[in-house]
Amino acid sequence: MKFRPCIDIHNGKVKQIVGGSLTDVQDQASENFVSEQDASFYAELYKKAGIKGGHVILLNGHDSPYYESTKEQAILALHTYPGGLQIGGGVNPENAGEYLSAGASHVIVTSYVFKDGRISWENLNKMKETVGKEKLVLDLSCRRKDGKYYIVTDRWQKFTDVTMTLDIMKELGSYCDEFLVHAVDVEGKARGVETELASLLGEYKGNPVTYAGGVGSMKDIEDLRKYGKDRLDVTVGSALDLFGGNISFSELIKL
Repeated sequence: MKFRPCIDIHNGKVKQIVGGSLTDVQDQASENFVSEQDASFYAELYKKAGIKGGHVILLNGHDSPYYESTKEQAILALHTYPGGLQIGGGVNPENAGEYLSAGASHVIVTSYVFKDGRISWENLNKMKETVGKEKLVLDLSCRRKDGKYYIVTDRWQKFTDVTMTLDIMKELGSYCDEFLVHAVDVEGKARGVETELASLLGEYKGNPVTYAGGVGSMKDIEDLRKYGKDRLDVTVGSALDLFGGNISFSELIKL
């Protein structure tokens, strides 16, 4: 297990939000923390700590009035730590090259690939051809419905008809380098990890998988290690002391 840091940007500011509260209507979200520092501050911290593979996420849609200021912050982070961060949020073949040129090690994609509620194999192939398998991360963030986990898109607001299964992960794994999975129902709540989802992800033995959502204590980290069979990397957001939480950043980088 490795710690993967994050820089979530919403309305032009580095924030920690409750994932399930995000809506494009007036760009609203329930906020846990709004930083007075810009994105480069956090990128520099991660760079000095020598931790790679963290992700920068743009939480505004392309048509938001805040999109350009959010993107500006994201690019700032990539310039600060070239090769050390991945980027996601509205990534497609048209803008992926810009992010890679700005310093992203990988681009993270969900909505472009999971189009209109299902997997677009055409778009997935196009994405792979544009950036290469080794620079592509597929975001399989999911929410629970009717006893199953469904992959969600468009800043976690829309359910697809794709359920999270080992077969899906194996099928998609040949197109990408890594998976990122936000457990959206507990994202930003710091009340414990989704153990059932962690158990499912822990059965997968292919590409590296990073789990995000619900971590509120070091016990939760150990739960994730246990249920994920020590195969999952972890992201900690709202519970991290850098974002007003109780988990020590210096402790996490020792994982």
